[in-house]
Amino acid sequence: MTLTSERLAGPVSQSVSVEREAACSSAEPGLHLRRGVSNDTGQNQLNGTAYGRLTVQCSVYDTAKYSLVFSFPALTGLLSLRWGSGSSHQGHNYYSSRGPRFRYVLTGLVAGTGAVLAYGLHHNKAEQAATSVTHTSSLPVYSQEDVMKHSSLDEGVWVTYKGSVYDITDFVAIHPGGDKILLAAGGALEPFWALYAIHGQDHVLEILSEYKVGVLRPEDCKKQEIANSTDPYSTDPPRHPALIVNSSKPFNGEPPPALLTDNYITPSALFFKRNHFPVPQVDPSKYRLQIEGLLGGTVSLTLEELKSRFPKHTVTAALQCAGNRRSDMHKAKQVKGLNWGVAAISNATWSGARLRDVLYHYGFGPEVAAKARHVQFEGLDLDVTGTSYGASIPLNKAVSEEGDVLLAYEMNGEDLPKDHGYPVRVIVPGTVGARNVKWLGKIIVSEEESQSHWQQKDYKGFAPGADWDTVDYNSAPAIQELPIQSAITQPAEGSIVDSSMEEVTVKGYAWSGGGREVVRVDVSVDGGKTWHVAELQNSEKGQKPELSPPPGQAWAWKLWEITIPLPEGAQELELVCKAVDSSYNLQPDTVLPIWNLRGVLNNAWHRVKVKVN
Repeated sequence: MTLTSERLAGPVSQSVSVEREAACSSAEPGLHLRRGVSNDTGQNQLNGTAYGRLTVQCSVYDTAKYSLVFSFPALTGLLSLRWGSGSSHQGHNYYSSRGPRFRYVLTGLVAGTGAVLAYGLHHNKAEQAATSVTHTSSLPVYSQEDVMKHSSLDEGVWVTYKGSVYDITDFVAIHPGGDKILLAAGGALEPFWALYAIHGQDHVLEILSEYKVGVLRPEDCKKQEIANSTDPYSTDPPRHPALIVNSSKPFNGEPPPALLTDNYITPSALFFKRNHFPVPQVDPSKYRLQIEGLLGGTVSLTLEELKSRFPKHTVTAALQCAGNRRSDMHKAKQVKGLNWGVAAISNATWSGARLRDVLYHYGFGPEVAAKARHVQFEGLDLDVTGTSYGASIPLNKAVSEEGDVLLAYEMNGEDLPKDHGYPVRVIVPGTVGARNVKWLGKIIVSEEESQSHWQQKDYKGFAPGADWDTVDYNSAPAIQELPIQSAITQPAEGSIVDSSMEEVTVKGYAWSGGGREVVRVDVSVDGGKTWHVAELQNSEKGQKPELSPPPGQAWAWKLWEITIPLPEGAQELELVCKAVDSSYNLQPDTVLPIWNLRGVLNNAWHRVKVKVN
């Protein structure tokens, strides 16, 4: 192979010529790419202002040649290419089908034109059709453990799909979705592709087929897990592998921050999961919802009756765990609790009967309201003693027309997933997640709060000076509405910003409890010395923005994004965000003044440090 480059005097139009000088062998060696910058005398260093012509001649065995001439706005850094025989597995060469693909991908990247890619992909497909494909039986067989060893760019990135093993290391750099593909490294593609339907298209599967290096052994394909029959968690549902697991039994997990704000409506599989006990197995045909405390006595309601007797209402609402961002509070001073990051919050559409409609239908009225002050909820999830999870909310929230409290049986247009309360859960918009009881089994209209542990001895905020020896649980009310909150989801802590881009894009979410609408998010790249106002998003990208909700009914979060010029000469940035709601509530600038021993209610300014390369 020969590679030459020459500097031109000025900008030139993008063009490409591809001349095939001889027929190619069907078993071409692989193409390897690496990037670097050379400052050697006589070498041209390409940069953002120079333009050049790159000529590549690649000899394939003894006769076949390609001559490619590119005219292009020069890339940062010198792109060098070499042919090589490629690595092999058990004596088999697996670059034979990957070389052609990368030749055309490279051409498209350098030339900046989709026409070359189209030509290359079509031409390569034709070549493949005329070439016998390696039989599966001749491919190496790998275990899942083998695949898991290849979970980084340093070790190679392997994935599995429908029983086959693929080495996609070289594809990561050109993946249209960026490095999110690394979330599947060492594991299966199916859970991730299920979220993005485009991956099921034929051309995507054709590209994937180019990277096949083996097959998964049959016992791993079956994924049979011999569960211990005495394990109460053995019937828990499968979870998406992208979730960051804070505890496995009971299961508590949150999505990676970068995935969290990809969608305004969080996919159910990525919605954070907060469980206290094993997920109960509920037969919908035998399900009964008990209602107590009304004049007519105890009511027993079937799932079908709940769906057929009451109008279905839909509410878009964010739920947030009281311990969201506990890890930040833990860094300031040790706390007890699950080490949640910034993603113990998610946004979904919920559908079901209004609690208000159900209570009034079965006898709620002035006589009950004169005595009752609370509505208690009990779940069907039980601890080892048979005690159910329980919580309560104020009566006025439960029966308010503007409160939008639902007995929900659908999430994002489908039946509630098991992890999210199937078949029925209560949704209390604007209120801490702990009161949104899942697997709802009983409702009690009462004069007193729920006496459950989670209402009386947990999910309360205490003064920074309180410790485990002196804390008085009766001194603090149970958390209901949550304070104003925001966080940065991109870029990640410790990531590198390319200085040649001359700007940085920052993304995140903001939400406030009690139905208070987020009206502004301020973002800083210098630790809070200067501020910029982010653009807010209250619908999916590409869709028409939603109208502002009525005052006091802003239950959903808002996503935000802003692109800010890099400060001149900066080597490190401290990104900061803070939100403002419709009552002009603000976030505190530091954690220590709001620190508490349970690590709840952390809504201090969120800070992320990144390096500038």
